Amino acid sequence: MTTDRSTVDGRKPVLLISVVVVLAVAIVAWLVWPSGGGAQVQRSTQGPYTVQLSVEDPHQGGNVFALTVTGATPDVVTLEPVMPQMGHALAPSPAIAEAPGKFRTGDVLLPMSGQWEITVSLRGPSGATQHVFPLLVK
Repeated sequence: MTTDRSTVDGRKPVLLISVVVVLAVAIVAWLVWPSGGGAQVQRSTQGPYTVQLSVEDPHQGGNVFALTVTGATPDVVTLEPVMPQMGHALAPSPAIAEAPGKFRTGDVLLPMSGQWEITVSLRGPSGATQHVFPLLVK
């Protein structure tokens, strides 16, 4: 009993190419599909301050950050985006008080997708601290 090896061997490249194409299409769709993931919320405690950072669907372009500060009340709150892998550091953006313990930035421009670090700096009568939050931008 002999098998026709040419038929079996002929299917392997087609199957492999099909799998690679399907995988490539899935990856591209995941990267460009609107995430609609909602808000990303993170929390950090340093010294007298606990900071909650929230950003709605982080994306390339302008993003508004909401900050809730508990513990001591800071006089000055700033937010500074840094992308260490690419050597990008943007100027600090002031966060404006909306209510006691509630702050919001204007549009903070994140010029490219990738892994960012958002440093929130607080200064007040109770001291100064920095809170660093990782943020993946699509």
